[in-house]
This record gives sequence, structure tokens and C-alpha cells, in this order.
Amino acid sequence: MGRAGRGKHRRSRYARRPATHPRRRAGRGRTTPPDSSSSPSTRRSRRNGDTRHSKIARILSGLVGIVLVGGAAYAATSWVTGLNAGSSAEGQAASASNLTFAAVASPAAGNLLYPGGTGDVVLTITNPNVFAVTVTGVDLPTNTTYATGYTASNLTGSIAGCAAANSDVLWSFATSSSGSVHTLAMPLTVAASGTLTVTLTNDASMTTAAPAACEGAYFSLPSLTGIVATGGSATATTSPATDAWTS
Repeated sequence: MGRAGRGKHRRSRYARRPATHPRRRAGRGRTTPPDSSSSPSTRRSRRNGDTRHSKIARILSGLVGIVLVGGAAYAATSWVTGLNAGSSAEGQAASASNLTFAAVASPAAGNLLYPGGTGDVVLTITNPNVFAVTVTGVDLPTNTTYATGYTASNLTGSIAGCAAANSDVLWSFATSSSGSVHTLAMPLTVAASGTLTVTLTNDASMTTAAPAACEGAYFSLPSLTGIVATGGSATATTSPATDAWTS
């Protein structure tokens, strides 16, 4: 093929190329690559690159923050200090208050009084303290200090012929001396700010000289002269409880 033919073929091939292919620069024999900055693939690449760079920046910022916080915490715990002489704190002990023993009709006494016999006494023990109190014994009045008889279980309706002067109902094992101490068969622990109901088995006595007016009466036993008790942490006795002194 001659030179003229080759040139013609070359021109026709370049004429069919799209505009995005390299083109000749004016006045030169070299070609210039197309501007690819606006192509879709280039824009996607840039966005992906920016996203990767943003994620990396955030991760690095978080790591730097962790390192700084950790370093600050370590620096704070490394500052060892001592204690000045005479440093102190203040506390206060609770005050102890007396317990209250009170007659109660329920549960009803199982063992009933009769001349020459003994019977049950039912009462409640109330503890106003912020700590438990354990009762281990009682102090009794003299054996000539008697109970008062009533017609009703709530201790109302006094009976004239069955009064404290002549009922002959007293605490069992009382002596001629006031304040005799009698130990319970088992300790009774009353919870803090709690109340315990107790049946004292056969701890009331009626002499053979008790008047007939006391038949069927309900009795308010004379006041105890004292108790043996201690305060402090202890497991409370389950209510109602049964106990007694036997001598």
C-alpha cells in the first residue's frame, strides 16, 4: 500500500474515536489525556477516600482521648497522700429506754387459777429502743402484794370483794422480800421498736384463802419491781412465745 493509502486509513480510524479519547493538541503532534475529574468513577473514588479518611480520623481522635483520660486517671492515683495527726470522726450512742409490760387477754390463759393452785399469765413486752433487748429475769414484789380482780377480760369492772387488798392472787415464787430475782427458763428477745406477746406458764398463784368473790374473775397482776435485761444485737423471739420461771 502506498503512503497516500496509509494516511487515509489512519485519518479515518481517528475520526471514529469518541470525544473522551486522547486528542491532539493544537500545533503539536502529542495528544492530551481526557479530563477524568468529572467522571462518575472518579467522584465515587473521591467520596470513598473522604469517608475512609473521616473514619480513620474519628478512630484516632477516640484513641487519643482514651490515652489522655487513662493518663490523667493514672496520674491522679499516683499522688499518694498521708493523714494528719489528730484526724477523727464523730459518732453517737443511742439512749436506752425502759421496756413496758402490759396485761393482754389474747391468747387466753390455758391454766386457770383456783384456791391453792397456779395459772398462766399473759402479757406483752414492748421495746421502744432502736436495738433489740433480751430479758433473762424478773424482779417480783412481796408475796403479800396481790392482784386486782375484774369482771371483763379487758380488765374493766372491778370486783369489790376481790380487790388488791384481799384477792390472795400473787406472782408465783414471790418472797417476803421485794425485788427477789427469778430467772426465765429461756431468754426473751424483743426486736427493736417491737412488741412480743408472752404466756408465762403457771407464774400466778392463788392461796387457799382467796375469797369466793374472785371466782371467774380476770386479774391484773401487781407490777414487777424490775427486770434483768440487756440491749444489743440479737435474734428476736418469735411472737407469741411461752416461757416461765420455776423458782
